[in-house]
Amino acid sequence: MTENKLFNWIIFIILSIIWGSSFVLMKEGLVGLNALQVASFRIISSGLILLPVAVKSISTIPQNKFLIIFVSGILGSLLPAYLFCIAEQRIDSSLAGTLNALTPIFAIIIGILFFKTNTARNKKLGIGISFLGSILLFFAQPSFNEHSNITDVLLVIVATICYAVNVNLVGKYLKDISSLTIVSVALLSNAVPAAFVLYYTGYFEENIFSKVMLVSAGYTMVLGVVGTAVASVMFYTLIKRAGVVLSSMVTYAIPVVAVFWGIVYGEIIGWQQIVCLIIILGGVYVANKSGNKVAN
Repeated sequence: MTENKLFNWIIFIILSIIWGSSFVLMKEGLVGLNALQVASFRIISSGLILLPVAVKSISTIPQNKFLIIFVSGILGSLLPAYLFCIAEQRIDSSLAGTLNALTPIFAIIIGILFFKTNTARNKKLGIGISFLGSILLFFAQPSFNEHSNITDVLLVIVATICYAVNVNLVGKYLKDISSLTIVSVALLSNAVPAAFVLYYTGYFEENIFSKVMLVSAGYTMVLGVVGTAVASVMFYTLIKRAGVVLSSMVTYAIPVVAVFWGIVYGEIIGWQQIVCLIIILGGVYVANKSGNKVAN
C-alpha cells in the first residue's frame, strides 16, 4: 500500500469514527440540554469555527447563488440537526445511526422524482432492498410492543430525506462552487437562525454554569466543531484525494460505529437489528455498485 493510499484510509477511518460517534454525542448533549439547545449549539459552533473560511470565500460566490447555498445549509445541516436531536430523546443512538444509512437511497429516489435522473436496474433493486431493511428494522426494535416510536423514526427518515434533497440540489445548481465554500458559508448563515432558536429556548435564563449544563454544552460543541465542521472538511478532502468511490463507503461504516457505541452505552441491540443493518447496507451497496448501466 503506497503512502498516499495509506493516508486516504486513515482519513476514511477517522471520518467514519467521527460521524458514527455523532449520534452518541447528541445523547450526551441531551443529558443537560433540551433538543433545540443541542441542535442550536451544534450549528452555531460549526459555523463559527469555519468563519475565517467563509469570510475569505464569500466574495467568490455569484449573487444568484447565495439563496441556494442558504437553502443547502438548511437542508444539509440545520433541519437534520433539530430532527435528529428531537428523535434521539426517545430512540437509541444506534437506531438513528443505522437509519442514517438510507440517505444515499433517498438521494437516488429524489433524483428520479424531481431532478430527472436516469436510473439503472441495480439502483432500483438497491432501493427496494434498503426499504425492506428499514421496515424490518422498525419492527425489530426491542421495545416495539411497548412503544413503537414511529414518530421519532419518521423524524430521522425526514432528516435523511433532507440530506438527499441537498445532495441533488448541490449537484445540479452549485457545481461551479467549491465544496468548502458551500459548507462554510452555509453553516455560518444558518448559525444566525440557530442563535435565535437558542435564545428563545430560555437557555440564558437557566443556570448555564452548572456542571451538567457545562458538560452537555461541551459535548455539543465537540459535535459541532468536530462532527460537523472538521468532518465536512475531511470528507471533501477525501473526495479530492481518493475519489467518490472510497468516500461513499463512509455510508457503510457510520452505522457500524453507531451500533458499537450503542453497545458500549448499554443500548439493547439484538441479532434482528444486526440483520436489518446488513440488509440496509446491502441495498446501499447494490444501488451504488457500478457495472449495471442499463436504465429503465
